[in-house]
Amino acid sequence: RCNVMISSKEKALAILAYFGPLFLLAVLLAPESHFAKYHVNQGLVLFLSEVVVSAIIWIGRYIPLIGWTLNIFIVILFFLGLSHAIREAEEPLPFIGGIEILK
Repeated sequence: RCNVMISSKEKALAILAYFGPLFLLAVLLAPESHFAKYHVNQGLVLFLSEVVVSAIIWIGRYIPLIGWTLNIFIVILFFLGLSHAIREAEEPLPFIGGIEILK
């Protein structure tokens, strides 16, 4: 948990960061917020993971088990990241949380 007070605007933007391209709202509306930026990075990495998973599923569409497994994993990561933002926690997502795109 952060030691800094999180405003309701920062919390809302951190939550929106997990909804695909909506992470851009946090980048534009709270560029100075460490908390929002942290969740923007997590949301961006999750979004890019979704794109990669979609490509893998499209390429390997004849292997349904892979697609289902990856989709379930992405959904779990989405809800986990969302719960972190709601709880005002800065906890990395499993497997992909250590990737830092935005500084």
